Amino acid sequence: RDQFNEATLTLGEAAAGQPVVRLQVRAYDTGVAFRYLVDGAGPFTVTSEKTSFPLPVETQVWVSDRAQGKARKAAVNQAGKDLERPLTAELAPDLFAALGEAGQRDHARMKFTAAGASTLAVRLAGPSKFPAAFATPWRYVRTAASSAELAQGNGLLLNLNEPSEVADTSWIKPGKVLRETTLTTTGALACVDWIAAHGLQYVLFDAGWYGEEHDPKSDARVVNLDPKRSKGPFDLPAVIAHAKSKGVGVILYVNHVALEKQLDDLLPLFEKWGVAGIKFGFVNVGPQQWTAWQHDAIAKCAKHRLMVDVHDEYRMTGVERTLPNFMTSEGIRGDEESASNEEVVRTIFTRGLAGPGDQTNCYFNPRVNTMGSHASQLAKTVLIYSPWQFLFWYDRVAPAGANPTAPGFLQDVPEMTFFSRLPTIWDDTRWLEGHPDTHAVVARKKDGVWFIGAINGAAERELRLPLDFLEPGKSYTLEVFSDDPAVKTPTRVRIDTSTVDRSAILTRKLAVRNGLAAILTPNP
Repeated sequence: RDQFNEATLTLGEAAAGQPVVRLQVRAYDTGVAFRYLVDGAGPFTVTSEKTSFPLPVETQVWVSDRAQGKARKAAVNQAGKDLERPLTAELAPDLFAALGEAGQRDHARMKFTAAGASTLAVRLAGPSKFPAAFATPWRYVRTAASSAELAQGNGLLLNLNEPSEVADTSWIKPGKVLRETTLTTTGALACVDWIAAHGLQYVLFDAGWYGEEHDPKSDARVVNLDPKRSKGPFDLPAVIAHAKSKGVGVILYVNHVALEKQLDDLLPLFEKWGVAGIKFGFVNVGPQQWTAWQHDAIAKCAKHRLMVDVHDEYRMTGVERTLPNFMTSEGIRGDEESASNEEVVRTIFTRGLAGPGDQTNCYFNPRVNTMGSHASQLAKTVLIYSPWQFLFWYDRVAPAGANPTAPGFLQDVPEMTFFSRLPTIWDDTRWLEGHPDTHAVVARKKDGVWFIGAINGAAERELRLPLDFLEPGKSYTLEVFSDDPAVKTPTRVRIDTSTVDRSAILTRKLAVRNGLAAILTPNP
């Protein structure tokens, strides 16, 4: 839904030969958005922006100064400089806000800086140049009575971007991804077979398949292994053909060094090879030059039916509506940083408001035990939205002769059925409760089946979830996946099954850094 009232105001009177500056403002039920429209002969250079956001002096904010950094809570006057967006603020116990940027496609990135007693000022990542009339990206303030309600209403961000530029989107396919890093033919074929047998859709071949990724001499048009990563052999055409026969798509990682100099050669070549998508590596972010380059590159990928994931510091601003082959991006403190449950909860109510997030989940890697729990890992795949869901970032298919129960190898524990049944896009979403300092709970529906994800932070919690979002007059089979040290499996996940309807309340005690996942399937 895109419902708003709009007004466009002229700012002052322009002198002869000077540009006319107008302020376009939209008021939605859940927030306000505005941008600057500049008309005139041009050319124009924007060197700074004087937009600021005055807040009550008692406001608390959750901030980080880089896209993959830890979010911290601070008083607004102690928030610091160069703060990422969206920025989540608690103005009162019953009033939350998210401040951010939407539709940033060919303009220098905006960040926030604390200024004065309780104001956040805008700082741009360098100048932006335009040959003629232009519009800046949108700035917005979304409001809600709770942080859960704030997470619920992020359609506004998409509505501040243009409709899809891609006429035929039938080839754009969401799905679950396994990363393959042996870069050997034997390892890749085994990985594809495992994916096909366990309900996943994609395999990603990470850095090293075309040489050392940061070396300007590396050529992504040919397979030429980085000897520090693999001794090979790696027959990529044979692997792609085998994957296609199994209904598995291939994603190739390409570092920005090769992308920037070879993009126009790589895209038709990858299309010819039968590649499904690209993961852009270590892209440059911030200045207008790199913002424009990246989105132009994603648009070019669409012309060759290639989907895209963007690595590292880039933050979504809703452009995936315009470029729907833009599946997900990092810009998130994910499992690569061994983020604790407390950090993940803060991510959900800050970075999560920006859109899809490539969390680089893992399941069997030992770091799970220090981050939180295995039920938390299940829950995170529901809590953190990503049409390409990377489920097993650090987990590996056991090679022949290896101990299949060794840490880090994929194992067929009972709860693997959760991953095989998990969708990555949804028909309905209900944020049930949560707060950036404590916990988060969401229910999402796909084709009539509900999935619940709950993750807990630093204090034990009694969870009581009314199931009144279920359809009246129907019974459901409820499967609950929870942490239980008494379970005799490597992951200690307990599975309970019962029959419920919308009058039921799901009650569980969550220990510190524990989680819960559930599936509600309608009965015939």
